[in-house]
Amino acid sequence: METTTIKLHRKTKSRLDTFRERKSETYDEVINKLVFIADHVEEEPELSRETIKAIEAARERYKKGQFVTEKEAMRRLGLTDV
Repeated sequence: METTTIKLHRKTKSRLDTFRERKSETYDEVINKLVFIADHVEEEPELSRETIKAIEAARERYKKGQFVTEKEAMRRLGLTDV
């Protein structure tokens, strides 16, 4: 994958950080999530509101520790022998 570097003001980076759902989420993932929402806001405004609400709810669950690890999800779905 080809990458590039962009300069951001510290305030912009801090604002992007608020959209991270997990510490390991890359800025590329965060920006793509925001671009997806922006692309669909005009086409499907209700869906976009739902998406934003879902992201906010997911952040709250994560902060409370209410999540399943990838390993556990795979085990529950029968995708691994663990």
